[in-house]
Amino acid sequence: MHNRKTLHFAMRAGVYCLGLMFLALGVAVSVNSNLGVSPVNSLPYVISLIVNVPMGACVTAVFCTYILMQFLLLGRKFHPVNLLQIVFSTIFGYFVDFAKALIGSWALPGYPGQLAMLCASILLIALGILLYMEAHLVPMPMEGLTMTLAKRMNKPFPMVKTTVDCIVVGTGVVLSIAFLGRLEGIREGTIITAIVTGRIIGLMKPWIHPLTKKLGLSD
Repeated sequence: MHNRKTLHFAMRAGVYCLGLMFLALGVAVSVNSNLGVSPVNSLPYVISLIVNVPMGACVTAVFCTYILMQFLLLGRKFHPVNLLQIVFSTIFGYFVDFAKALIGSWALPGYPGQLAMLCASILLIALGILLYMEAHLVPMPMEGLTMTLAKRMNKPFPMVKTTVDCIVVGTGVVLSIAFLGRLEGIREGTIITAIVTGRIIGLMKPWIHPLTKKLGLSD
């Protein structure tokens, strides 16, 4: 029995790490496309420029805000284990560094090449999010907030994901124009990713969920 539980947890951890790796590769490809920062990084990036603080500190602050919002929405149903979202977000940073080192400065030439890389990054990000969520361990703070809202609103995760991404990007746009007088970091790639990723997750789930179910990772 103990060996079975250990194997089951190892499978969850493996799928979780695989999801984080796909997600990190998607972020790295997105960066090399030069079509704007990813939606999850758009708000911290703008805030870092406004307050002149390193982006890493702003990412941590924004992520902590997402966790605080989860606590306010869940109340007594908020589990302390959700605080590990910050720890796993830090670990994810190392995955991103590895992915960036892996692909280096690789980029396709011309604007069509940039768009092709954007499409590839969206597919990788969607697959990564879906895989690590199917493992049912600890979500990233933004996805944790999205899951909380989806449960409270009784709406599908992909639909709420699109809404949350668009709100975050929209907030970044407003702050950038209001405090910097110009748009920084947020480009067409950021907006397209925010609008499309949730829908791609919805399209992928009917294909991925049966596989994770066979592995005993989901109901």
